[in-house]
Amino acid sequence: MSDTRGRVKVETSPKRVRAYASGHLVADTRRPALVWEIPYYPTYYVPLADVRAELAAAGPGDRSPSRGDATLYDVVVDGVTVQAAATRYLDSPIPELHGLVKLHFDAMDEWLEEDEPIYVHPRDPYKRVDILASTRHVVVQVDGVTVADSHQPRILFETGLPPRYYVPLSDVRLDLLRPSDTRSHCPYKGTAAYWSVDTGGAVRDDLVWIYRSPLPESQKVAGLACFYNEKVDIILDGEPQGRPHTPFS
Repeated sequence: MSDTRGRVKVETSPKRVRAYASGHLVADTRRPALVWEIPYYPTYYVPLADVRAELAAAGPGDRSPSRGDATLYDVVVDGVTVQAAATRYLDSPIPELHGLVKLHFDAMDEWLEEDEPIYVHPRDPYKRVDILASTRHVVVQVDGVTVADSHQPRILFETGLPPRYYVPLSDVRLDLLRPSDTRSHCPYKGTAAYWSVDTGGAVRDDLVWIYRSPLPESQKVAGLACFYNEKVDIILDGEPQGRPHTPFS
């Protein structure tokens, strides 16, 4: 099924999806629904019949302009209770949601698509990530100071985002980087660690990231540094690039 009402799209996935809490199976479905509650990525809704845990009503949740009034539920499985871990829209104006339960992604300890774990949120079937080796000349400047200069980038093309230029650490002014405690998680690439950039005049927080142990499909960027196009000046083959406007701007 596929439906678009405003900014909400609902689509059935052919993947088998399982969710666990404290090691106990909460749901096992071969017909999960992908629901784009926000336009950037989907979340999983599970048919009520495929939920293996008890759902105990926990009171009203927030009202969604598109999905209607939410009812929260505690998830109870094998003596373990995860509070307010599920949501139903019992009288939603989107009829496809009536028989579905949203298990809050972060409330579950583990999610599996088929037999492989997923992280952060479900992978969007309409998003593609291509990583291509290149000899294009990439220069990165922060406050007028050149922080990276490379002729051997790996360019990552991800649907809906600007190209990202991953460069070897040997092509980066490591003396200008300051370690950060920030970590981010991507369902396509894995966990990124960050640096801030100190050019002497100011410290720019979390401008640079690196995937030291990326997920298998993104191994080509392992150990390479990348900069937010939105926050630095990039010169590509001698031509200054504009700063794109994205959710990371």
